[in-house]
Amino acid sequence: MDHDPQLFDALLHDVRRFVREEANPREQEIERADAVPEDLVERMRTLGYFGWSIPRAFGGAGLSTEQLVLAAFELSQCSVAFRARVGTNTGIGSEALVADGSDDQKQCYLPQLASGELTGAFALTEADAGSDAVALRTTARREGDDYVLNGSKCFITNAPIAGLFTVMARTDPANPGAGGVSAFLAERGMPGLSTSEPYEKMGQAGSPVGDVQFDECRVPACNLIGGREGQGFRTAMKVLNKQRIHLAALCTGPAIRMLNEAVAYTRKREQFGQPIAEFQLIQAMIAECQTEIFAARSMILETARKRDAGEDVTLEASMCKMFASEMCGRVADRAVQMLGGRGYLAGNAVERFYRDVRVFRIYEGTTQIHQLNIAKITLRRAAEQDSVVALAERAA
Repeated sequence: MDHDPQLFDALLHDVRRFVREEANPREQEIERADAVPEDLVERMRTLGYFGWSIPRAFGGAGLSTEQLVLAAFELSQCSVAFRARVGTNTGIGSEALVADGSDDQKQCYLPQLASGELTGAFALTEADAGSDAVALRTTARREGDDYVLNGSKCFITNAPIAGLFTVMARTDPANPGAGGVSAFLAERGMPGLSTSEPYEKMGQAGSPVGDVQFDECRVPACNLIGGREGQGFRTAMKVLNKQRIHLAALCTGPAIRMLNEAVAYTRKREQFGQPIAEFQLIQAMIAECQTEIFAARSMILETARKRDAGEDVTLEASMCKMFASEMCGRVADRAVQMLGGRGYLAGNAVERFYRDVRVFRIYEGTTQIHQLNIAKITLRRAAEQDSVVALAERAA
């Protein structure tokens, strides 16, 4: 699809229509039930939303990174439950396979993920290994034609409903660093794999999150991603680099929606004989929201294009995720303020998003972890540049 602009334009048009006509009218239903109705899940399967970033050779749409974020801007303007339901398949739940899977692994699983027949999940985080991902304790030992996994993962999006888990586990207990970690594909139903009930959460109703437990779970050796031990952490970083760009886009869509809701309300709400949108302090909040949304969107699109061009975007992906998630929180706060008392009442999109978007600043790397990452990369590059200059001066 990346070579056919007309097809992609049609997809964006379809997503906008779906959000406006099918998703938005049922947001309260999803909030009450804490689940996306199966008819809407099936509708998204039919529309191909589960396979956006999966290559066309495996039944997906083959979207480039730029196209994926443009689509994400649109889909995330409705309840987060919709993008979360398809998001693991279009991103974090399939990307390890796309990036490093063997041909047999791709042929086996990617068509099922692209169709939405199978829901994927990315099982990295543990109770003591979140920001410090290398500290993971889940183990995998080789026994004949299997690996035996033991350990527990937490905060895993779609864990209660997923059928396929990308699991990071330590295969070399003598290596406590990244080189001792490998990546596996574990299917629900494999003996020893279980998941918890969905957590009760502050927000994001309809997006189930839970634990994954491995108790002597036997995974066929052919499910070692890429067929090589010790590559799991590199695979995870590839996944997270792309996912951070994707998530930044998924932070921007809700900000767009909240600003639209706030602008609509302030244009009709009157005080002192005129719409409150005419008051300069309201206009200041509108301007701040619009500017920050534009900044986030611009950053994300530039970074996506760089990734598509094959450039290293580790620094830019961190900056996008940090800025967009923090921006979304600021827009949410201003939107509630512009709606006044109504913004604090349950039953409106702004109040719901205010709760939903708070976690954006925590998952896929907290803001503080991204600050450290951005600073470390910046300092390392400065030191590398100093070395280059010193070498050049000595050579002269």
